[in-house]
Amino acid sequence: MNLAVNAHDAMPEGGRLTVETANVELEGTTADRPAFVPPGSYVMLAVSDTGVGMDDATRARVFEPFFTTKAKGTGTGLGLATVYGIVKQSGGFIDVASQPGHGATFRIYLPQVLERVEAAMLPQVAAIPSHGSETILMAEDESTIRELVSEVLRAQGYRIMAARDVAEAIRISQECQARNTPIHLLLTDVVMPGGSGRELAERLGAVMPDTKVLYMSGYTDDAILQHGLSQAEVAFLRKPFTPDALARKIREVLDKTEAGKT
Repeated sequence: MNLAVNAHDAMPEGGRLTVETANVELEGTTADRPAFVPPGSYVMLAVSDTGVGMDDATRARVFEPFFTTKAKGTGTGLGLATVYGIVKQSGGFIDVASQPGHGATFRIYLPQVLERVEAAMLPQVAAIPSHGSETILMAEDESTIRELVSEVLRAQGYRIMAARDVAEAIRISQECQARNTPIHLLLTDVVMPGGSGRELAERLGAVMPDTKVLYMSGYTDDAILQHGLSQAEVAFLRKPFTPDALARKIREVLDKTEAGKT
């Protein structure tokens, strides 16, 4: 999805997005084997566009965390770093070929699994009430996620106030404070344009110290740590998540005692 979104952004006047898959055998030092991939059996995924392309300097830095060529406020520079992390954690390899004016092709090589894979048994999870009536302030810059989460939590009985960035979340919290309306939980993305979830939590906590905080993110652990957060120290929900997992985590955080407050 990230590669497809980037391809779309690279073709402002339109173009062609091509997604290819293939089983490939890479052996020896032949021209068919990319130098960065060891010999072996792989599943190859290629995502190509006919967009603006990249020069050598940009291509060399494209997987660096926080490096972006997008306008300020429109990109975090973590998308391709996350893709790189997912591929490497899966034992795979990724590279990009591109020239200015001639589009770009990202190729991902994942090791083939030839033996039969048994379906994993899902653990039995104790039932936790998922409904509630508390007030939740959500900060999320992706409109689709913001709307879906709002719909799910309203169906569970919660009162939801949604903000697209830190500034809007602060404005909503100030309005609540003026009306003496408590915010029981802040549900915030870790990385947003114009500020971070941690900065928002600190500012909100200064005026509403009883507000609990639940962070969510789809980025890798390293990217999260760069924003001063440790999953072991805060309440955290990794994207993507199911509506059930969201509702359970919300209830878990809200039901924590003050001694165990995050």
